[in-house]
Amino acid sequence: MDNNFSGEDNDNIDWDTEDELEIQEIPDATFSSCTNLRNVGHNTVSGHGEASSSSVPCQSKLIQQFIVMGFPEESIAKAIEQNGENEGLVLDALLTFKQALEDSPEEQPSTSAQMEPSISSDDSSSQYNENFLVDVYEDDSWSSDSDNCMNSAKQSYLNDDNSSLSENENSLLFLANMGYPAEEASIAMERCGPEASFSELIDFMCAAQMAREEDVYLPEDEKPKLNSGGYKRKMYNELRVRKKQKAITDEEPIHLPRPMIGFGVPTESLPAIVQRTLPEQAIGPPFFYYENVALAPKGVWDTMSRFLYDIEPEFVDSKYFCATARKRGYIHNLPIEDRFPLLPLPPRTIHEAFPLTKKWWPSWDTRTKLNCLQTSIGSARLADRIRKAMKAMENFDDEPPLMVQKYVLDECRKWNLLWVGRNKVSPLETDEFEMLMGFPRNHTRGGGISRTDRYKSLGNAFQVDTVAYHLSVLKDLYPNGINVLSLFSGIGGAEVALYRLGIPLNNVVSVEIAEVNRNILRSWWEQTNQKGNLIDFNDIQQLNGDDLEQMINSFGGFDLVIGGSPCNNLTGSNRVTRDGLEGKDSSLFYDYVRIVDLVKSIMSNRRV
Repeated sequence: MDNNFSGEDNDNIDWDTEDELEIQEIPDATFSSCTNLRNVGHNTVSGHGEASSSSVPCQSKLIQQFIVMGFPEESIAKAIEQNGENEGLVLDALLTFKQALEDSPEEQPSTSAQMEPSISSDDSSSQYNENFLVDVYEDDSWSSDSDNCMNSAKQSYLNDDNSSLSENENSLLFLANMGYPAEEASIAMERCGPEASFSELIDFMCAAQMAREEDVYLPEDEKPKLNSGGYKRKMYNELRVRKKQKAITDEEPIHLPRPMIGFGVPTESLPAIVQRTLPEQAIGPPFFYYENVALAPKGVWDTMSRFLYDIEPEFVDSKYFCATARKRGYIHNLPIEDRFPLLPLPPRTIHEAFPLTKKWWPSWDTRTKLNCLQTSIGSARLADRIRKAMKAMENFDDEPPLMVQKYVLDECRKWNLLWVGRNKVSPLETDEFEMLMGFPRNHTRGGGISRTDRYKSLGNAFQVDTVAYHLSVLKDLYPNGINVLSLFSGIGGAEVALYRLGIPLNNVVSVEIAEVNRNILRSWWEQTNQKGNLIDFNDIQQLNGDDLEQMINSFGGFDLVIGGSPCNNLTGSNRVTRDGLEGKDSSLFYDYVRIVDLVKSIMSNRRV
């Protein structure tokens, strides 16, 4: 069993992806994640020559990919000639051609129809465009410079039978085919100057249209129709927003160790004896233990380490403890010698955790681990699309086409889908989620808690086996029980870990703002017949020195301060407010620091 854990490369998975979107990126993938699977199934088995890989043996994989997406071969070849084999630029050029034709249907009816990807009968074209756009923006291949995309698309368009026109005339024609009135385009070019980029021209026209739209004195029939050519403009504007956000938030993350085993894990041997010396001011009491996502923006872990007594973070991936990845960093002043794991050891591969799936698992799905479990799961609609597409592929003798395999694998990795039947995938059920995270069965069930809340609470929780391994050093230190200050308690991952280690919980002060989570922890406390005291606080920002001093005087102090502040503004899945420790939620880290300092100060004064 340990053979599956002997190295980073044996899992056939690139785990160096952003933490909450641990999506496998396959370098040689020939099937983009933005492809709509319904179109794949339709085109691949329809019998048309343009969709069959066997009928085009001389075409490159890139050309085949875009043919399956519904673009004509002639346009694909032209886009590749102008942009090279850069998939993002080629796709943008193809979309630009397509929109130009769609905006002039009376001039190009047959070509426009040819350019439209096939859509199943239950989806309107507007729904298709919206879904396609969402998929596009979930794909990292769209992180290239949007101005370059537009300029290359422009060049592709202008080089087509327009060599006799001047540069200004060509630019005017290009903007007109994007849906902008020629008069407005001409004014924009005049006002912005001959050196203006396309982004500047489009910004000028959009601003002018919005100003006219808001003009209450302008007759309605003279107001601009802002949705003219709206699909392409919407995509371009969102590209610009994404570019801006990427420049601000997607800073270089910290360089994480490989393998990510911290100061040791049960299944891996360290190359040398690991030792560390803690700064004098970090030595307890109390012990403290802080957790957050490993792949935070650059500088975040340096800052957190500096505020927590310059202690070196310990980065650990939970894939060494269970069947799912969870890259986390931990700053603590616990001993690192004589750790031991929880027994029995949890399943550490997919088939060990879910043995019934092995019967249905296709040979080309090489996953042995699940990616990081998120606060949401794949939809039933996605699972059904995969089922229909896979069923359509049954005409192939052995395996579905490579492009379909790549797409299905991408979705399965992204959403942690399991094979539960012939060509049938399914997301994790809540009890399966609990098992992977190390919680007892039905830990989050009952008390009026919705299924959605259960997934959300579990996705934000500790991986119990990982945390218990680090906390195991406390068992011999506190044979008569422990007093815990549990900050950002969530659903009680720390409490469950200590309980499973056999450490009595004498007094636990739980600080958790979500009522749902407080109810889950309270229910577990009662169901396990805990003999100690559980005290609830709902807002860490309201927890002050007077409260802490009163509790410390009541039961003699805290032995452990544990918790992990919200990762909302740190995680790579947050493309909008990834503001680091300055974000609204993740700035609560400083409250963790404040309380650790207060506890240390109060307890130090008591000893004097």
